[in-house]
Amino acid sequence: MNPLETLRFAVAGLAANKVRSSLTMLGVLIGVAAVILLLAVGNGSSQAVKNSIEKLGTNSLTISSGSSSSTSTATTIKPLTLDDAKALADPKQAPDVKSVAPEVTTSQTAIYNGTSHTVSQVVGTYPAYFEASNSKVVKGDYFSNDDVLNSRKVAVIGSTTATDVFGTTDPVGKTMVLGGTPFTIVGELATKGGSGFQDPDDVVIAPLPTVQNAFSGFGSLNQILVEAVSAGATTPAQSEITTALMGQHGITDANALDFRVSSQTSLLTTQASTTSTFTVLLGAVAAISLLVGGIGITNIMLVTVTERTREIGIRKAIGAPKGVILGQFLTESTLLSLIGGGLGVAVGVLGSRFSIVGIKPVIIPASVYGALAIAVAIGLFFGSYPANRAASLRPIEALRHE
Repeated sequence: MNPLETLRFAVAGLAANKVRSSLTMLGVLIGVAAVILLLAVGNGSSQAVKNSIEKLGTNSLTISSGSSSSTSTATTIKPLTLDDAKALADPKQAPDVKSVAPEVTTSQTAIYNGTSHTVSQVVGTYPAYFEASNSKVVKGDYFSNDDVLNSRKVAVIGSTTATDVFGTTDPVGKTMVLGGTPFTIVGELATKGGSGFQDPDDVVIAPLPTVQNAFSGFGSLNQILVEAVSAGATTPAQSEITTALMGQHGITDANALDFRVSSQTSLLTTQASTTSTFTVLLGAVAAISLLVGGIGITNIMLVTVTERTREIGIRKAIGAPKGVILGQFLTESTLLSLIGGGLGVAVGVLGSRFSIVGIKPVIIPASVYGALAIAVAIGLFFGSYPANRAASLRPIEALRHE
């Protein structure tokens, strides 16, 4: 029997039980679509976080309180203070540091003309923050050092905050109530784009002493954002920052640091490692669906062999060799997985056009080819046992089957 005849018999065999064949294909479809979509979500999440980190600028350094590594011998953690920020701004101690922006962060509810919106990030800082974090205004202007010195109630807001609080009204020059304190909006930032779970555009940035006086109190800082003089100066700037803060905190042992200095390079490396593990985990979970689909193929093909035992006996009695019977049933199982896999690819590609939990999936081309190839391999593997069982039936026993 030539390949076309084998294919024709296989199609006829599947068409004889349309509902059963469709349900089996559905199992493979779900498995393939899940692999493509989940890997795309993992890759999309990785890209979003990477873009978000890169938008901070290549010469930015972030200082936060806490031990610098799991092997740190620090026994007490001293919080970051304005004195630390002033020490870093001293060109004698840190000549490779261009600017320093201390930060306090909180969350408050903004109200304007009866519209209420909870702002996820209210940042108190200095004007240097805008350049260091690569935040640009599209309307109005930044607040000034004079606004900081006089603790003026002025603020620059993100595009999400502007839309949710002011709607289509131009926010510049308007006054909104933030946590019970009126703030005059002096500028609106350009849209940075969401990174999945936290919107970087839902932000209010105001002078540090104003936010401290109204919300956080004059205590410790959440972090300090530092801008090096150039991208190539981040490494020496990091060393200068470490030395300066060790002096500020009275630390003599480099293994007992109570602060962390993170560059964009280190953040990107950590992010890549984390998201790679996350993506592999998602792929492993999705692969289970494909395995379940393969078991479904075995189950259905065993039922098919049992139902067609007499037909197999007649064909073997009139001279059909074992290879023909084996080929027919293998072709049927492969067709089930191939059609199901092809539809799964279509569903996965179509589904990737929509955002999932705030993340825009980014398809990995290798996952499409790989999922389809694995689906076909599963059809061959899980269909081989039922096919071999059919081909091994003795004609006399098959003809006696009722």
